[in-house]
Amino acid sequence: MFSLPKIEPITRDATLSHFFLMFGYKLFSAFFPLYLVSKSFSIMQVGYTSFLIYLPIALFAPLIGFLNYKIKPSVLLSLGIFGYGIYSLGMIAFVENNIIFYILQIILGISASLFFVSARNFLMSAQLENPDRAFGWFYSANSYADAFAPAVGALVIWKFGFPAVFALSFFIQIANSLYCFIKLKGKNPKTENINAKQSAKNYLKVVQIIKSRSAGFYIAISFMILLLAGFNNTFFVLFLKNLGWTQNKILLFSSLLSLTFLPISFWVIKQVEKFRSEKNISRGSQILGVFVFLMGGLSHFLNFYYAFFISIGQNIGGLMSGSGRSGLMTTKLKEYPQESAAVDTVFSPLATALGSIFGGFLIGAIGYPLLFVFSGILLFSAGLAGVVKSKKLS
Repeated sequence: MFSLPKIEPITRDATLSHFFLMFGYKLFSAFFPLYLVSKSFSIMQVGYTSFLIYLPIALFAPLIGFLNYKIKPSVLLSLGIFGYGIYSLGMIAFVENNIIFYILQIILGISASLFFVSARNFLMSAQLENPDRAFGWFYSANSYADAFAPAVGALVIWKFGFPAVFALSFFIQIANSLYCFIKLKGKNPKTENINAKQSAKNYLKVVQIIKSRSAGFYIAISFMILLLAGFNNTFFVLFLKNLGWTQNKILLFSSLLSLTFLPISFWVIKQVEKFRSEKNISRGSQILGVFVFLMGGLSHFLNFYYAFFISIGQNIGGLMSGSGRSGLMTTKLKEYPQESAAVDTVFSPLATALGSIFGGFLIGAIGYPLLFVFSGILLFSAGLAGVVKSKKLS
């Protein structure tokens, strides 16, 4: 008989806040690269815009990890969500001004850093029964938002234009900010009277643990996976457009993909709770590598159904590896939850920022298909090596 994977209260609250944050953002973000291209942005400018969002997440994460000692994480998390609302409001008024437009991208990055470091701190500070399962829930919230938000956003854009969808996003983020503050204010991890020097020492200890033989190799695999995710986040819809797909076809594809993946994600979460974090990272990398290779190798024959099947496989591999990475860091760094939350937050946006920049260069040099093929081979090989290594650890 089918049953949902177990979800603990703190995991439920963090997952719901993540869902509403992403729902508000994805009302328009799915179409944002296409929107920028329609505004005469070049491929490199699209990549640069993504870079300005994701790099501040990485740069500010250590500082926000320190602030989690001084300020209640529920306050910081709510401020991060509020920042998403300010970004949406700003896009209505200032999208035609290039300088303010780029400043808004940086504000969004800082807001994301506030949210994700603080949310991860909630999870990593809790006595989780199974960290991989908890982060499986947290990360899958992004897919749940993908299942509904683009369709709602497209309807609003079609009927009223982009300013209306930015306004709707603003109201959702403000409501979510208030919800999180009220819901989480009684569940804050304990704050400590720690100074910047002691925090810096903690970060050095965290880095030493991450570089250790038992963790460093798997963190490196995760970083490669996130580099590809950075490329996909920025350029995948443009890849589909390059294949001749219309905006409506891309919308239908994205919505059906996320709706279909919703029940599959429950199965993935049940799988990741059965295995060690190292195995989840390695298996996820192998699965992702195979389907990324197929995306490139079949690009000349890629129709709606092939792309749909391949993307489902990519999502499975990505969720497995992401859950494994955060689960591994929670287990290895359980004495330093604030620093662990910050470092885990650094990996994803830093890789995404680099993936968006390098992707802009590599697309022009070798094209989409070869980039997918080479990435797939690299990810599968790294995952295979990880499986071999994990057997030695067992």
